Amino acid sequence: MSSGKPASRETLYADKAQQYFSGARHDMLALLSTGAASHILEIGCGDGATGAVALSSGKASHYCGIELVGDVAERARQRLSQITVGDIENLDLAPFAKQFDALIMSEVIEHLVDPWVTLGRLKSCLKPGGEIIASSPNIAHRAVIGALISGRFDYQNEGVMDCTHLRWFTPHSYRALFTDAGFIDIRLLAVRPPGRLARLFNALTGNRYAHLSMTQIMIHARLPR
Repeated sequence: MSSGKPASRETLYADKAQQYFSGARHDMLALLSTGAASHILEIGCGDGATGAVALSSGKASHYCGIELVGDVAERARQRLSQITVGDIENLDLAPFAKQFDALIMSEVIEHLVDPWVTLGRLKSCLKPGGEIIASSPNIAHRAVIGALISGRFDYQNEGVMDCTHLRWFTPHSYRALFTDAGFIDIRLLAVRPPGRLARLFNALTGNRYAHLSMTQIMIHARLPR
């Protein structure tokens, strides 16, 4: 029987397979201009796979991860320079102020209660001119729209409609999130390139409906110097 108490944020992820917390984001690291002396902060670092690649490939000399799930964070501790366990929306970020050249948020923003306030707070962790790269699902994907037309809004264990998602974004609103937070030189990219038919459709429609084939949105931006 339910106790009537709301579940903690961490317990929401108790049923996730270990693969959910694994996998290096080579695509994100390839976009960063960081080098061997750089410091990188990753929110939701999982088991540290992305950070391990950054350190071994000369993208950073110091890689700090913040992870909500304790046992996952312990695995990351063996691979990264520094680990903090906790909920990013409640953590004191003062010790991280202006410490980092880049900030990575891979599939994190959609899990936040207030991404607008949290992104504003995280901005303080970056040095002037620091980079940010983030990705989240696209609620404007054609599969979601098709389900809505059929009267369906079904939560799932993974994907755009993951039951742990609290917020959803279109490419337009995702860009606005970063613009409003004060980031500049914003590049909006698709995590996965469109297929042949989607490319043809986009060409015929002048890319006006490119959002329909974008499963995940990626942003690469920076702070003013």
